[in-house]
Amino acid sequence: MTRLSQLGAAAAALAFTAVSTASLAQQKVTWRMQSAFGSSLTHLGPSGVRFTKDVEEMTDGNFSIKFHEPGALVPALECFDAAAKGSVDACWTTPGYHTGKYPALAFFTTVPFGPGYGEFFAWKIFGNGNKLRQEIYDKHDLVSIDSFAIGPETSGWFRREIKSTDQLKGLKMRFFGLGAQVMQKLGVSTQLLAAADIFPALERGVIDATEFSMPAMDIKLGFHQVAKFNYFPGWHQQVSVSELLMPKKTYNALPRSYKRILEVAAGYQVHYTYAETEATQFGVMAEMQKKHKVQIKRWSDRDLAAFEKAWLEVLKEESAKDPLFKKIADDYLEFRKQYAVWGDSQTMKPTYLPKGSAAKQQ
Repeated sequence: MTRLSQLGAAAAALAFTAVSTASLAQQKVTWRMQSAFGSSLTHLGPSGVRFTKDVEEMTDGNFSIKFHEPGALVPALECFDAAAKGSVDACWTTPGYHTGKYPALAFFTTVPFGPGYGEFFAWKIFGNGNKLRQEIYDKHDLVSIDSFAIGPETSGWFRREIKSTDQLKGLKMRFFGLGAQVMQKLGVSTQLLAAADIFPALERGVIDATEFSMPAMDIKLGFHQVAKFNYFPGWHQQVSVSELLMPKKTYNALPRSYKRILEVAAGYQVHYTYAETEATQFGVMAEMQKKHKVQIKRWSDRDLAAFEKAWLEVLKEESAKDPLFKKIADDYLEFRKQYAVWGDSQTMKPTYLPKGSAAKQQ
């Protein structure tokens, strides 16, 4: 009986090992991920590289995601179609790059005169934001996860000083998202260019001005070599959120644990990248001013009022002609209205702050 028990135990152990080995083999997954941002582009690209490394480490190498530079698999701005067709396994991109298909997708990246980090994610996660985004992606069998976030941007690099929004009329400018429609209202001819295409266009005079992102990224792209006037605040992008975009079929084929790992790894990049962007810009701005003679300018209250007026016109017009846009805009605005009960109660007026504080000087 003892001998039989030993044989039985050995057989069970072998069976368990065989099942475990088979299970482990089944969980070997290799993906190709197209990034819209180069791996060397500060904040945006490295966040994608970190993400792939985190996923690989958390799965002991069983889930490998290959980071592909912009254009390696598909053009940087064409990830939506590639993912929908299953040509790629994932894209490290932004909903704002898909607005040619659905203008309303811009709401899930950033909104002119929009909320800060906390309020925006409150709407996306606990409001209806991400649910509404998924309703759009369901039409194309796509799945999206928030992948990283960055802080407020600059609102433009100009060759000459802009003393009034009246001087914007007739300019050709690279601009992103809903902010581009605001600029069009003010007479600017806008176009959306991927990061690598902006400097050549600016240098050759194809465009007269540009916005892209934050000082630490803009200096990497060399805008300061051509345009010496950098304007703030970034009224069009107070916070920007990107996404991991995947074919639903590819995503659904993953083990449940791997799906959760994707969420955790992407969520960490939201936290890490936002903090990184907030910690990095002031040193770069000082370098721009001292070394590269860049003039840091701030829009006047009159100019900001003109931008906001144009934005409200865009909001009204787009809502009137696009039911989907209106549905998302109404939900977003209603959440902001409700949030204001909390948000406004926490706002401190600069006049009440200590003399010399950063907020006082704004």
